[in-house]
Amino acid sequence: MILPTLVVNLLVEGDTDEVIIRRVLEYVGLECGTVYGKHGKSDLLKRLPNYNQAARFGAWLAVVDLDRDTLYASDFVHNTLPEPMSGMCFRVAVRAIESWLLADAEHLAAYLGISPTKIPPNPDLEVDPKTTLINLARLSHRKALRQEIVPRQGSGGRVGPGYTARLIEFVLSSDYTWRPEVAIQHSESLKRCVTALQKLKNQRLS
Repeated sequence: MILPTLVVNLLVEGDTDEVIIRRVLEYVGLECGTVYGKHGKSDLLKRLPNYNQAARFGAWLAVVDLDRDTLYASDFVHNTLPEPMSGMCFRVAVRAIESWLLADAEHLAAYLGISPTKIPPNPDLEVDPKTTLINLARLSHRKALRQEIVPRQGSGGRVGPGYTARLIEFVLSSDYTWRPEVAIQHSESLKRCVTALQKLKNQRLS
């Protein structure tokens, strides 16, 4: 017997987000449909009302970083999209999607070549998870990782030239792949996202 599958369209900020959220969908047992956005947070939020209307006819997952917009993710979700359609799952990574990667401390530490004890136990409490991850990369004994993740002195950039590529490599790594099933135990915002997707799946396939 072939079990029915639910196809979920994605609305994301960028390439790293897409790869991470594809893994989340896979973990929940959902199929990734068309991916939209990938032009940053402001563009995503501007287009969100239109995609919310599309969610009357299909399943959607939109994920944005909370950043420093407000203290509570729930307030941000309600104020940004007060009337989500039944097919729209609008979730927020606290305070950035890097916190979800930090939540799998064992494998991230192995990938970076550092001690797991260096990684904060509650990444959702990090004020700037991106900076936290970059500072962890500074501790790596792997020169190539440091050069690609850490911004070059005097460059004016916030991240290194290979930042996105290296995070994607970690998520998809065959040796130290990022594990949503582990990360949900240490990131409440990821856990809430998974729970919401499971609810959407049950509603649509029941």
